[in-house]
Amino acid sequence: MRSGSMQYVIIGNSITSVGCIESIRKHDTTGAITVIGEENHPIYARPLISYLLQGKTDEQKMTYRDEEFYQKHGVQVLTGRRVEKIEVEGQLLRLDDGSSMQYDKLLIATGSLPFIPPMKNLEEVEHRHTFLSLSDAKELEAELQPSSRVLIIGAGLIGLKCAEGILERVQSVTVVDLADRILSSILDEEGSARVQTHLEQIGIRFHLGDSVCEFCGQEALLTSGKVVGFDILVLAVGVKPNIALAKDAGLAVNKGILIDQACRTSNPHIWAGGDCSEGWELLSGERRNLALLPNAYMQGETAGYSMAENEQRFENAIAMNAIGFFGLHIITAGIYQGEDLCFATEKGYKRLFIKDDHLVGCILIGDQVARGGIYTNLIRSRTDLRTLDFAMISEQPALMAFAQKVRSEQLGRAQ
Repeated sequence: MRSGSMQYVIIGNSITSVGCIESIRKHDTTGAITVIGEENHPIYARPLISYLLQGKTDEQKMTYRDEEFYQKHGVQVLTGRRVEKIEVEGQLLRLDDGSSMQYDKLLIATGSLPFIPPMKNLEEVEHRHTFLSLSDAKELEAELQPSSRVLIIGAGLIGLKCAEGILERVQSVTVVDLADRILSSILDEEGSARVQTHLEQIGIRFHLGDSVCEFCGQEALLTSGKVVGFDILVLAVGVKPNIALAKDAGLAVNKGILIDQACRTSNPHIWAGGDCSEGWELLSGERRNLALLPNAYMQGETAGYSMAENEQRFENAIAMNAIGFFGLHIITAGIYQGEDLCFATEKGYKRLFIKDDHLVGCILIGDQVARGGIYTNLIRSRTDLRTLDFAMISEQPALMAFAQKVRSEQLGRAQ
């Protein structure tokens, strides 16, 4: 039976759930909040798992919120538990241990799953891993030896962060990707080439525009005819939104769970956010899956306000990445459309995209990431470039290039 107070349930112990909890509690201090998470770890920042392997952090430092957070906010956390089914008619959840739980308002924050393309004899590879969770990282770490030859399938963000995490702990790291360049989803050709050169100088080997045809023991036969020997295989081709529960429950889905700007799904009692969702993107005006940590938190926050009947709208979601590999830093944001301006130095690269007198995208690498917050703020705030000296800002993003009003209203947040 339900108690008299509101029953909030969150599926997924994640950064999205933290945002949701914090905003619910701003408006409802008595409702019951339950979080159901499959992992047995406290909530942690997933982007840090490569630094764990490098020894630059530890599990305690990776924790995004400690146990006191849940106690302070009066949250019941069920770890190591999985929701098997959402019954929307009765607003009921069926759990993997046979128990059930009712909800008044539900947030689905189930994240994403590794995408693993079909490869012949993959199931026969004994030492194979994915690299998406803390458990994945710990299982991989347990097998690493100084003599290990590691083959990573995927030259995107996940694959290259894995390479960074393990390179100094193994004999060799080889990366294979079907695309003809690395980080093809976030960088242009020049940017990809610069980052690849940096990684090759450090010792990572690449086979691009190629794929695994089949595995034979500890060898991978590539489509090109090349053979790569390995001891450990890491599958980092990409991720896909974890939408199975929502789809089975009859919610509207595409690649992700479809949500409005309040992060509500097609069911009035259910919200979604984070990597499993597909919400409205500011610049394109289209629904997109933006699997990014800041968006995950803000979607959870928005959902929590709405669940607590204090409607908020998350209207400025954009694609954005801030990442580094072996000391080379990269910031990308927005969409790559319209006219472009390029600036290159020996140690850096910048490309800005302008459409209809607005900055809509940027690629910043190396020494060009300085003051990158100014560019990302211009994109997110939809600032009219005619109100400022954009020629000066393009070359050197100095505050003096902005009109006084814009400087005070917009850039105080970007410093």
